[in-house]
Amino acid sequence: MSGVTVIKPGLLTTIQDRGRWGWQAQGVPVSGPMDPCSHRLANALAGNDADAATLEVTLVGPELEFEDERVIAVAGADFEIAVDGRGIPANSTFVVAAGSHLRFGARRRGARAYIAIAGGIDAPTILGSRSTHLVSAMGGIDGRALKSGDHLALGDPRRARRAMSVQPLTPVVPLPEGHARIRVLAGPQQDYFSHDALDVLQSGPYTISAQSDRMGFRLDGPQLTHARGADIISDATPLGALQVPASGLPIVLMADRQTAGGYPKIATVISADVSVAGQLGPGDTLTFSVCSLAEALAALIAQERALMAVEASAQS
Repeated sequence: MSGVTVIKPGLLTTIQDRGRWGWQAQGVPVSGPMDPCSHRLANALAGNDADAATLEVTLVGPELEFEDERVIAVAGADFEIAVDGRGIPANSTFVVAAGSHLRFGARRRGARAYIAIAGGIDAPTILGSRSTHLVSAMGGIDGRALKSGDHLALGDPRRARRAMSVQPLTPVVPLPEGHARIRVLAGPQQDYFSHDALDVLQSGPYTISAQSDRMGFRLDGPQLTHARGADIISDATPLGALQVPASGLPIVLMADRQTAGGYPKIATVISADVSVAGQLGPGDTLTFSVCSLAEALAALIAQERALMAVEASAQS
C-alpha cells in the first residue's frame, strides 16, 4: 500500500478527522481538528469527503516524502511550503510526484495548518474515528504525535473526487496575527459569577499561556469573581466553553477537552469562532465579545455557506 514517510515530524503533527463524536456519555473525548473549518476546506480542495483524516500541523511543520503521485491540499495557517524546492501557496491544490518531498518553512500567520491527501490517511479507526487524542493515547499512530521514520498508509486516491482547479482560495477562517476577537454566548453557568463578570471578561485582553495545549487554552488576564463558589456538580463540557476555576482565570476548552468538568462556565465560544480560536498559539492574545444568539447563528450560516460553495465546486 502506498504511503508517506515522515522525514521530520514538526513540533506537533497529528492525524485528525472530524472527531470521535457520540461517545462523550461513556467518557470518551471527541478530539478532532482544532480548526474544523480549515480541516474541512483542505479535504474539499483535495477532493476528499469531509470526514477524511488529515494531518494537523502545529506551529512548526513537517517534512514528508511521498511514495506515489498524489493530489495534495494545505489549508489553515500561512506557512512557507515547498515541494522539492518549488514554493506552494496556502489554500491551494497541487500534485506531488513519487519521491517528492513536501517541506514546511517559516510560519507567517495562524498556528495550525491541515494537509489533506487525496484518498485520506488510512489510520486504524477506533470508535468510528481516526483522530489522535494525545491524553488517552487513542487513535492516529499509537495515540501520539508523528515522529521521524513513521510510515503513513494512504487511502485509494480513486475514491477522491476531482480536486479543485481554482487556486489559491481566500481562507474561510480569518487568520489572526497574534491577536483575535472571539465572540461568545453567555452561560451556561453565568449565575455562578458576580454581576459584573461578563464586563470584566470583555475588558481583556487575555494572553494564552505556555501551559496551553489541545485540551484547552489557559489564559492570563483580568480575573473573574465567583459569586457561588468555584465548584459545581460535574457536567458536560462543550467545545469552546470558558471554564473558570478558583483562580478566576478562564480556560477555553478545545478539541481534546475532557467530557465533563466541575468548574462553572461563564460563556461559550460561538461555533463560527472556534476555528479562529484554533489558529491561536501560546503568547497570542484574544479579547472576548458577548454577542446575541441571532449574531452567532448568522455568523455560522455565513461560514457554512462559504464552505459549502467550495465543496460544491469540487463536486461539479
